[in-house]
Amino acid sequence: MSLPEPTPIREVDGVDHARFDAEIRPARQPVILRGLGKDWPAVQAGRTSPEAAIAYLKRFSQPQPVLAVLGPPEIEGHFGYLPDLTGFNFQRGRTPLDPFLDRLLRDQDEARPFSMAVQSAKIPEILPGFVDENRIDLIDADVVPRIWIGNRIHVSTHYDLMENVGLVMTGRRRFTVFPPEQLANLYCGPFDPTPAGTPVSLVNLSCPDLERFPRFAEAMEHAQSALLEPGDAIYLPFHWWHAVDSLDAVNAFVNYWWNPAPAGLGGAYEALLFALMSLRGLPDDQRDVWRMIFDHYVFGANGDPAAHLPLAAKGPLGPITPAQVGRMKATLIEALSRK
Repeated sequence: MSLPEPTPIREVDGVDHARFDAEIRPARQPVILRGLGKDWPAVQAGRTSPEAAIAYLKRFSQPQPVLAVLGPPEIEGHFGYLPDLTGFNFQRGRTPLDPFLDRLLRDQDEARPFSMAVQSAKIPEILPGFVDENRIDLIDADVVPRIWIGNRIHVSTHYDLMENVGLVMTGRRRFTVFPPEQLANLYCGPFDPTPAGTPVSLVNLSCPDLERFPRFAEAMEHAQSALLEPGDAIYLPFHWWHAVDSLDAVNAFVNYWWNPAPAGLGGAYEALLFALMSLRGLPDDQRDVWRMIFDHYVFGANGDPAAHLPLAAKGPLGPITPAQVGRMKATLIEALSRK
């Protein structure tokens, strides 16, 4: 069975902070922002050569170790699970950044190098001064940028619990994205363990096993894709699934994660885990009732569930304030301590 090719991700030019907030984000669709970082000194170095890109990063590197992942040559860049899904085909560890960068350059011409990556490192901590020379103005300045550095890596289809803008510094990256509602067709792996905190798709995009994962054909009907060059950026809305292929022997990518939800709320992902523990094993008739209750109180299926109550009596159904959140957290902590 042949699968359809992904449609191109929409490209948008001339986006500033105001247009990003007023037009791009409300649409809740991924977009490509070609050349957003074309004037970055980091990108100009990255376009020159891998050696120039690494030399630029070394201007800012620090001696303290950074987190890195390493996989044997036989995984060919596909970081993921062992066949029994109880562990991973890579190892995590710490290394000073400069030797890691040197190894990337040294392995450029290797036919089957070790797969290696520094992932999601906070730039102000490991490359102080980098942000002063390389900025974007689409999002608030207090969002901390992170850097991803590695060789030819294939990151499984996954989602972020935040909004995301990412920009290629050097190398090329292919993004393949799916809307959140394709969850059932992407065949997620375990909740524990996970490669990076949340479940990832078990489908290998380069050779999908449709006998094992037949509904993935439906997911591909909704897939979008784009190839990013140095200086290009992508915006990924909350919870859009994305697989990332780093296509060159030396790659560096800068991303910005942020969450527009009010600060101080309990974690929604943790609420999901608690719901799996407390609701999934109930009898069917009880789960049906709880589904109705959640729709009514949490998702407002019938309008404001507290519209008939005076403000002082709304409690958890009223305005979300730090004081109210504190009271709810205290109630949950007390309840969990009794279980």
